[in-house]
Amino acid sequence: MAALYPSDSGFLTPPANGSSRAGAVAMYPPPPPAPHRDFISVTLSLGESYDNSKSRRRRSCWRKWKQLSRLQQNMVIFLLAFLIVCGFLSYIHMADQWKALSGKPTEEQKMPEVPGLKPANPPVLPAPQKADASPASSKVLPQRPRKHFRRGPPHLQIRAPNTDSKAGMQDEAKEQAAAPGDVLQDENTQRTVISWRGAVIEPEQGTGLPLRREEAPTKPSLLVTRMQKEAGLPNERQKGVIEAFRHAWKGYRQFAWGHDELRPVSRSFSEWFGLGLTLIDALDTMWILGLKQEFREARTWVSEKLDFKKDVDVNLFESTIRILGGLLSTYHLSGDRLFLRKAEDFGNRLMPAFMTPSKIPYSDVNIGTGVAHPPQWTSDSTVSEVTSIQLEFRELSRLTGVRKFQEAAEEVTRHVHNLSGKKDGLVPMFINTHSGSFTHLGVFTLGARADSYYEYLLKQWIQGGKKETQLLEDYLAAIEGIKTHLMRRSEPRKLTFIGELAHGRFNAKMDHLVCFLPGTLALGVHHGLSADHMELAQALMETCYQMNRQMETGLSPEIVHFNLYPPADDLDVKVKPADRHNLLRPETVESLFYLYRTTGDRKYQDWGWEILQSFNKYTRVPSGGYSSINNVQSPNKPEPRDKMESFFLGETLKYLYLLFSDDPNLLSLDTYVFNTEAHPLPIWAPA
Repeated sequence: MAALYPSDSGFLTPPANGSSRAGAVAMYPPPPPAPHRDFISVTLSLGESYDNSKSRRRRSCWRKWKQLSRLQQNMVIFLLAFLIVCGFLSYIHMADQWKALSGKPTEEQKMPEVPGLKPANPPVLPAPQKADASPASSKVLPQRPRKHFRRGPPHLQIRAPNTDSKAGMQDEAKEQAAAPGDVLQDENTQRTVISWRGAVIEPEQGTGLPLRREEAPTKPSLLVTRMQKEAGLPNERQKGVIEAFRHAWKGYRQFAWGHDELRPVSRSFSEWFGLGLTLIDALDTMWILGLKQEFREARTWVSEKLDFKKDVDVNLFESTIRILGGLLSTYHLSGDRLFLRKAEDFGNRLMPAFMTPSKIPYSDVNIGTGVAHPPQWTSDSTVSEVTSIQLEFRELSRLTGVRKFQEAAEEVTRHVHNLSGKKDGLVPMFINTHSGSFTHLGVFTLGARADSYYEYLLKQWIQGGKKETQLLEDYLAAIEGIKTHLMRRSEPRKLTFIGELAHGRFNAKMDHLVCFLPGTLALGVHHGLSADHMELAQALMETCYQMNRQMETGLSPEIVHFNLYPPADDLDVKVKPADRHNLLRPETVESLFYLYRTTGDRKYQDWGWEILQSFNKYTRVPSGGYSSINNVQSPNKPEPRDKMESFFLGETLKYLYLLFSDDPNLLSLDTYVFNTEAHPLPIWAPA
C-alpha cells in the first residue's frame, strides 16, 4: 500500500516514485466543489468619507469636459448660447402679448342685453335691436376695429390660413355646459314621388384650440362704423315683416319646436331630415330682423339639441343650401363659433356623396353611416343640385382651411363646364353619376332641376372676387342662350317670359322658380355686366309681378302658361288645375329686392308690400304660422295645404325685410352674396 507524505503546503501528496493516484483517490476522494458565490467589491479610499456631496461629481464632469476635443467643446458652447438667445426672445414676445391682453375683455364677457353674442369676428351687422325700442333706448354694440377694402369684407382671404383642420372641432360637451348665448371669443387668433325646393315632382384662440379664420383687421371699418351710427328703428313696412315673422315663429315654437316643418292648420309638425330645418333656416333672419329673444332660444337649441350623428338620409343640395348655408351665414353675422363648428361637422358628413366614379355627387347621403346613393327612381342627379352647392363648400374651406370641401365642389363645376350636350350655354336637367354625362338631352328649362345652375355661375364669380373668368363666360353664354331659345312675349300685354325647349319644340310654360332670374340679372349689372341685362331684368320683373296680380288672391301659382295668341279673357296667363297652388315661395320678392337695390325705383317696394298683404290675407293661420294654399284663383276657398316651408322664414320674409329697407349698406351687395336659400356669405376680398 503506497504511503502518503505531507507536502509543504499541508496537503497529502503521493510518493516521489510515481505510484498511481488511483489508490489515493479511492481512499481519499476530493472534497465536493464549493458552492458558487457572487461578491461585490467595494473600494474605499483611505482618509476619505462619502458625504453625498456633488464635489466629486463636479470634478468628474470637469474631467470629462477636458477630455472633449476642441471642436466638441465649441459645438456645446454654441448650442448653449443659441438656447439662451431663443429663451430671451421668447420671454420678450410673451411679455408683449400679456401686456397687450391685459386690457382686453375676458372670453366670457357678454354683450349688452344678449348674453354671449359678442362675436369673435366682428359682424358686419350690429347686434339685433328690439323692433319696438325707442330711439333713445336704442343701443349699438361696440365693434372691434376693422380694415375695409373697396369691395368685400375686410381681410377675407381667398386662401384659408394654413392650420390644422381638427383644431376647429371643440368638445360639444363644453358647449352644452355653457350658458345659452355664450360665445367663445378668440382675441389671439390670427386675423375669419321627389321634393324640389318644397314641391313634389315626379320620378335629390380662446381657451380651446384655435380655428382657421380670417385675419382680424386692425383698422376700423367705415361700413361698420356707419351702420352703428345709423342703426335705427325699422320703418312701418319692416315692422309688418317683423310681425309676420313673429306670428310664423309663434306657431313653429308652440307646435313644431326642434322639428323640420310646421303644419299650422293641424297644429303639428312634419319631418324631412329630423334636423330642425326651419329653425336653422331662420337663424340669420332672426338676427337681421333684430329678434333677440327668439335668436337666443334658437341658439340654445342648436348648442344643446342639434346632433348630426343620426342614421338619416339627407338630400345633398337641400341640406347644403339650408343647413350648411344657414350655419355659415349665422356665423358671419353673429361671430359665434358654435355655428362654424356645427357647419364643419355637417360638411364632413356630406362628403361621402362625392365618392362616385365620375365625382358627380349622389343626390342623397346618410349623415350617420356615410353611405351615399342616388334617388330611388333614377341613377341620375339633377344638374341644379350638383352645381348649386359651390358657394357653401368653398366658403367652408376658406374658413376651416380644409381644402377637400372646395376641391370636391369645384371639380363638379369644371366637369360640367367641359361636358357636351349644351345648347348655347343652356344645360340639360340631369347628369349621370357613373358616366358623368348629361342625360335626357334636348330638354332645357330655367325651372326646377336647372334653375340655380345659372344663378351660381354668376354668384361664384362674385364670391371669388371676379377672378374666375370661366364662370363669367359660362354665365354670359347662358344668358345669350336664354334670349335666343327661351324668351318670348305674351298676348295681349306683351309680357316677356321664359319658356322651355324640348327637342326643338317651344313650350310657353314658366315655373314661379324662374322668377329668380330678374334678380340675378340685376345683380350682374350691379357688378359691372351689360346694361342690356338690366332691360331684360326689368321686363321679367314686370312679368313675375303680373303672375301674382292676375290671380284673384294676388299670389302666383306654381306654374303658368302664357298665351302666345290673343286670348278671349284678356289675360296673359292661364293656370292648369294641378298648378294653382302657392308654396309661399320667395323668388318674386327676391328679385324685387335686387331690382330696388340696383334701380332705387320704389314701385318694387310697393309690389312687395302688396304680396305681403296677400300672404297675410290668404295664408295666415290664426293659431300661428302661414300655410301654403291649393288654389290661388279662389279667394273664398284657397284651401290651406297645412304646411309652412322653411324657406318662408329663411327667404321670403328676409327678402321682404331687406326690400323695405332704404339702407343699401344693410347686407350690401358689394360685401355679401346670397346663396340660393338667401343666406348671405361674404365676398372674398381681392388678393
